Amino acid sequence: MSPLFLVVGGVFALLPVLTAATHDYGEALSKSILFFEAQRSGYLPPPKGCNGGVDLVGGYYDAGDNVKFGLPMSFTITMMCWSIIEYGGQMDGSGELGNAVDAVKWGTDYLIKAHPQPYVLYGEVGDGNTDHYCWQRPEDMTTSRAAYKIDPSHPGSDLAGETAAAMAAASIVFRRYNPSYSAELLKHAYELFDFADKYRGKYDSSITIAQKYYRSVSGYADELLWAAAWLYKATNDEYYLDYLGNNGDALGGTGWAMTEFGWDVKYPGVQTMVAKFLMAGKGGKYAAVFEKYQEKAEFFMCSCLGKGSLNAQKTPAGLIFRQRWNNMQFVTSASFLATVYSDYLTSAGKSLSCANGDFSPSELLSFAKSQVDYILGDNPRATSYMVGYGHNYPQQVHHRASSIVSYKVNPSFVSCRGGYATWFNRKASDPNLLTGAIVGGPDAYDNFADQRDNYEQTEPATYNNAPLLGILARLHGGHSGYNQLLPVELPALKPIATDPKPATKPVVNPAPASSTNPIAISQKVTSSWVHNAETYYRYSTTITNRSSKNLKNLKLYISKLYGPLWGLTSPVTLTSSTMDQLFACWKKHRVCVYPLSLSGRRLSFKLHSCIERFSSVCIGL
Repeated sequence: MSPLFLVVGGVFALLPVLTAATHDYGEALSKSILFFEAQRSGYLPPPKGCNGGVDLVGGYYDAGDNVKFGLPMSFTITMMCWSIIEYGGQMDGSGELGNAVDAVKWGTDYLIKAHPQPYVLYGEVGDGNTDHYCWQRPEDMTTSRAAYKIDPSHPGSDLAGETAAAMAAASIVFRRYNPSYSAELLKHAYELFDFADKYRGKYDSSITIAQKYYRSVSGYADELLWAAAWLYKATNDEYYLDYLGNNGDALGGTGWAMTEFGWDVKYPGVQTMVAKFLMAGKGGKYAAVFEKYQEKAEFFMCSCLGKGSLNAQKTPAGLIFRQRWNNMQFVTSASFLATVYSDYLTSAGKSLSCANGDFSPSELLSFAKSQVDYILGDNPRATSYMVGYGHNYPQQVHHRASSIVSYKVNPSFVSCRGGYATWFNRKASDPNLLTGAIVGGPDAYDNFADQRDNYEQTEPATYNNAPLLGILARLHGGHSGYNQLLPVELPALKPIATDPKPATKPVVNPAPASSTNPIAISQKVTSSWVHNAETYYRYSTTITNRSSKNLKNLKLYISKLYGPLWGLTSPVTLTSSTMDQLFACWKKHRVCVYPLSLSGRRLSFKLHSCIERFSSVCIGL
C-alpha cells in the first residue's frame, strides 16, 4: 500500500490508497441498488385493514416478508442518504447516483404520507404474525394490512426521531435536485423531531405488535440525538447543535461506548457525526462535550480493528460477528462508519487513537474493505453473500417474491398456506433472482446453510444493503481528494441510461389500421374463491398503449363495480365515487397489469378523456 500526498489548505494530508481491487465494486454497487426495487411496495389488490382514508401505498418491505416496519425503513433511508451525501461523486462516476436518489425518493414519498399530521406518524402496515403464517407474493397477499400509528397519547420517540433523521438527511440529498421537495422534507423533519422530543416514549410500547420483530431495546435517547445531529447537518441551525451539547450526557451520547450500530442502536452513528462536527471546527463552547462524543466514536472504531479495550467478536476468517440472525446488518453498518471516519480523519490530518496505540486512517479503510471482500466471496466457502454477484451465491433465499414464480409468468392465485406447500418447501433454486440482496450470512465459525427455511442466514434486509452503497462507491471510485469535513456539494444528476447499446434511429410502428383507439383494454377473471358463503373473483386488467407516442394525463374511469372489496372489514358498495386509480403517464408501448378482487362478476373499465378526481379508497399495501 503506497501513500498519496495531497495539499489541502496548506496542510499535507495522507490519503490511503488501496491495493488493486479483486472485486468489481462498481458491479456490486449497481446490483446492491437494484435490490431496493425488489423491495418496493406499490399498487396491489386492496387487502385487509382500512386506515381511515390515509393513503399508505408505497415504501419498502423490510426483508423477505410483506410487512412495512417504519423504524428499520427509516433507518434504511437515512443510511442511503448518508451514503449519497458522502460518496455521491463516486456514485456519479459509476453512473448510479440517479438510481440511488430514486431509491431514496421511493422511501421518502411514503414517509411523507405516513406523517399526515405534525403529531401523528404511521409506523407499521401489516403485522408479522399474520404475514409469517402465510407464504404469498405481494400481488396475492390476503393478510392483514392494518396500519398502526403513534400520537401524543401513544408516543414513539425512537420511531419519530429516526424518521426525522431520514427526512433531514434526504433534504440534503434533494437540495440541489428538487429544492421544493427538499423544503417539504425538512418541514416534516422539524415537526417529527418536535413530536419525538415533546412526547417521549418507546414506539413499541404503543405499537406493541412490533415488539416481536423490531423491539426498541436501546430506547429512544439515541434517536433523539441522532435526529438532532441530522437536523444540524441539514440546517446549520444552532438550536440542534445546542441540543447535542446540552443533552449529550443526559441522553447517553457521551457515555455509551458501543460495539454495535444498526436500526436499533444509533449511538456510534451520532458519535461519528459529532466527531466530524468537532474536527470541522464547529464545537465552539461545546468542544469539551463533543470530545467525549469523539472518544466513544473512536472506541467503536478501535473495537472494529481489534485494537481497543473491548473488541468486536470476529469469525475465524475475520468477519465481524454479533449474532446468528442476520449478522450481516452489523457488518455493513460498522464498515460504513469505519469508511467515513477514515476519510474524516484523513481530511483533518489526524490518526485514530486506540488503547493499543495510534493507527492511520488507511487501516480503518482496509478493515472496511476486508469486510466487503468477505461479503463478495473472499471467505472460506468462497461464497458471495450478495445474490447475483460472482458465481457462487445463495440460491434459496428466504424471500416470498423471490421464491414464488413471477406473476407475469403465472398469475394463478397463490393461497396463504398453499404458498408454503408449493413454493417454500421446494428444494430448488428460486425462480426469481433477487439481484443485489445481502443475506444474513454465516455463523460464528464461517458456516452457512443455503436453505430457504434457514431464515437466520438466508433472509435479506434493506438495512443490510443501505450502508453498503457508500462503501462500494468509495472502494470503486477511490478518494476524490475532496475534504470530507466541508459542506456537501453533490454533482448534477445525469440522465439514467436505460439501454447500453448505441443509439439508433427510432423505428415508428404505426397503430393497426383497424383500430382508431390508441388504448387497448382487456380483462379476465384469473381465479375465484369462497369466503363466508360469498364468492370472490380475482380480475386481471391489462391496459396497452398501442400508439407510437407517449401518452400523458391518461385517466381511467372504473364503473359497474359492485359488491364488497376483498379484505375490507365491512361490505362497501364500490362506485365511481369510492375508487381512485389515476395513471399519470404511460410510456410508449408500456403495459400495466392492475389486478382487482371483488365479489360479483360485473366489472368494466371505461376510458374518458377528462374526468374529475374521485375521493380515494384507503389502501395500505
